Amino acid sequence: MKAVVYKGPGKVRVEEVNDPKIVHPGDAIIRLTSSAICGSDLHMYEGRTAVKPGSILGHEPLGVVEKTGDAVVSVKKGDRVAVTFNIACGYCDNCVRGYTNACLTTTAGSLGFVGPYGGAQAEYLRVPFADFNCIKLPGTPGDKWEDDFVLLADIFPTGFHATELAMVMPGMDVAVYGAGPVGLLAAYSAILKGASQVYVVDYIPERLRKAKKIGAMPIDFTKGDPVDQIRTIKAGNPANTGKDAMMSGVMCGIDAIGYQVRDRKNPREENPTQIIDDLVRLVNPTGHLGIIGVFLPEDPGAPTDDGKQGNFMIPWGKIWINGLTIGTGVTPVKKHALNLRDLIITGKAKPSFIVSHRIPIEDAPEAYQKFDERYDGYTKVVIKFE
Repeated sequence: MKAVVYKGPGKVRVEEVNDPKIVHPGDAIIRLTSSAICGSDLHMYEGRTAVKPGSILGHEPLGVVEKTGDAVVSVKKGDRVAVTFNIACGYCDNCVRGYTNACLTTTAGSLGFVGPYGGAQAEYLRVPFADFNCIKLPGTPGDKWEDDFVLLADIFPTGFHATELAMVMPGMDVAVYGAGPVGLLAAYSAILKGASQVYVVDYIPERLRKAKKIGAMPIDFTKGDPVDQIRTIKAGNPANTGKDAMMSGVMCGIDAIGYQVRDRKNPREENPTQIIDDLVRLVNPTGHLGIIGVFLPEDPGAPTDDGKQGNFMIPWGKIWINGLTIGTGVTPVKKHALNLRDLIITGKAKPSFIVSHRIPIEDAPEAYQKFDERYDGYTKVVIKFE
């Protein structure tokens, strides 16, 4: 089969590799119809993880079940499924409590990352614990839901989970840093939840236009300190008249970028905690921070020794004195995917607005390069197999 294979920092290639096989009675093999390229894939692409050359990348699969092991009971050949990027058993203590991102059996394994599970940017995929990790879907390949359903594997649940971490509730105002796929779907999820106003901070025009199109307020950080920009906008809102100056920020802040954020003053350098610093300045006392952007305990490409070990300085004193809550961690996809699936089916949600490119697998190396360069217009790329 054809697959996108990591060859080293900044290099991927489409190669012929062996088809996956059933190795456990609980496995299934699916034939992919769509597979997305995620911002998290760029961490591997850039050499910022311990993934080995020769690994198949990708963790956002949608397809049709081709074969199942003898122990699989809930899915069968011909079923249309998305697959959660967290590979979880479904029966350990953490899975039972909904924390499939911390499965004790698979030790928090994920498709296409460091670990034993193959990636999903390929024509076929082995799915361990298929009964639990397959999300059954209606319809047929290539239908009106194709681009929406592929986002259930990761990016839509991750955007939604960001709002859970930040405790977004109806009537709250929200600031989202990052207008990539996660940030846009976090903003979209906050709007679905009834947020009063959602601000999206970025600098890429195409992404800011998408934020505006869904009803968020775009904030271009090249035009000034985004914290000052948001506070100025809020000060001009009649709804905020008479409010205490201490509450002139937002109640919920989301970091949708993580450790590879570029320094605003010197874009050639990284400033991993810049967004957290901003959010601590912006979020009101007793407010909430959701850190969905990736931070890793090991980063071979970090510019400092502390960064290589995942150690960063944050304004803990102000966080403590303001009583801010912080939520963070990998998304437990299965916890949200079924409800989000039903929002798509009923027409309440259309997350595929973020999809910018649909390509054959042969074009994946060029798509990786342009996505990594934040090339204008490259928001979300989906590889099509049919």
